Amino acid sequence: MRLDRFVLWDIDGTLIRAGAIAREAFDRAIAHVLDGELIDHGVQMSGKTDPQIALEILAAAGVEGPIAHEHLPVILERLEAELAAGAEALRTGGRVLPGVPDLLERLAATPGVLQSVLTGNTQVNALAKLVAFELDRWIDIEVGAFGSDHADRTELVPIALERATRLRGRTFDPGDVWIVGDTPHDLACARAAGARCVLVATGRTQKYELAGIGADAVLDDLGDVDAMIDLLT
Repeated sequence: MRLDRFVLWDIDGTLIRAGAIAREAFDRAIAHVLDGELIDHGVQMSGKTDPQIALEILAAAGVEGPIAHEHLPVILERLEAELAAGAEALRTGGRVLPGVPDLLERLAATPGVLQSVLTGNTQVNALAKLVAFELDRWIDIEVGAFGSDHADRTELVPIALERATRLRGRTFDPGDVWIVGDTPHDLACARAAGARCVLVATGRTQKYELAGIGADAVLDDLGDVDAMIDLLT
């Protein structure tokens, strides 16, 4: 029987830790539309899409409604430019999380498995992060779903499924789709589409906070590659 699996990886906190450059790039992108003013906003970024984060920071600065949405394309374009300019800082200040390269490589070589990303990053920023840590070689980026596709993360799984069908001729049942992430937002995204979900405690959410909220599995990290291969396949 043919194995059919579509594995969609979150990036930040799941595959990598990007380091300080990710938040700094966001701060500078927001300041660009606020006359250079840096905002002490306190917005929690984990698990959210880039457009969602930008709108929340603008709201903290008192900028809301149509004006905030007018600023959004400029902020996202600036964010991509800032991250591209900080590629070296990304490599030196960030790191790949345990087990990730071996796991991606083995899944890429497993017949019937298609793997990509489902992330709050824009597609440009997602690719920049994957390339910085040489993870792009195992990821089919074209069939992923991104914050640049929709500000609401729960809308992203259908986008990835449509791309898998249109671009790769692959159609997956919901039970054949795995979302792997590090926040409750990843679980909500999976459940909205009827997909399965693994959560790992390698981001900013502690394992005890992830346990008991309904994921198919909650792990310390992705270091046990054999166990992850068994689970996903």
